Amino acid sequence: MRFTVGITGGIGSGKSAVTDRLQSYGIAVVDADVVARVVVEPGRPALDAIRERYGQSIMHADGTLNRAALRSIVFENSAERHWLESVTHPAIRIEMSEQLAHATSPYAVLSSPLLLESGQNIFAHYVVVVDVPETVQLERTMARDNNEETLVKRIMAAQLTRDERCEQANEVLDNRGSLQDLYNATDALHQRLLLLAEGFSA
Repeated sequence: MRFTVGITGGIGSGKSAVTDRLQSYGIAVVDADVVARVVVEPGRPALDAIRERYGQSIMHADGTLNRAALRSIVFENSAERHWLESVTHPAIRIEMSEQLAHATSPYAVLSSPLLLESGQNIFAHYVVVVDVPETVQLERTMARDNNEETLVKRIMAAQLTRDERCEQANEVLDNRGSLQDLYNATDALHQRLLLLAEGFSA
């Protein structure tokens, strides 16, 4: 298996900016959020199970999943969130494994907001956490997605705390500075990962 780097962080931490930067260098990025959308596409078994449980109210007229409607259900009810995860997580892992197996770059990245919570870190040889204070997470997410504070707080509560994430990381990227600061840190990270990947395959 190719050297795989798991990159995670709380909502609004800047994880996507890091993975986009790495992707610009030709690094294969498997994005769990993208995979999560793939496994609930029309015709997929996971979507059939979701529609059977919640009915047409969580479907768009074109037969696709209304993700916003589903999100409001599962983040208000932990039992429903656990049910949804029991349906989608196995399918997500299979899709991730297949995409990682096809990576041809010096190393591959698995980008996932729930890398540690869901056990997806079993795919990773090295874990990087993009870290910011909770107040920054809240401000950035509300500004970016125009979400209500209560919903953002529920999403944050479903994730590990900052300390729990950082304790499980091989490396932590501090993203309290500017976007350019983050790019500089990511560029340095890329060089370290190339060396680690070279040693892994040697």
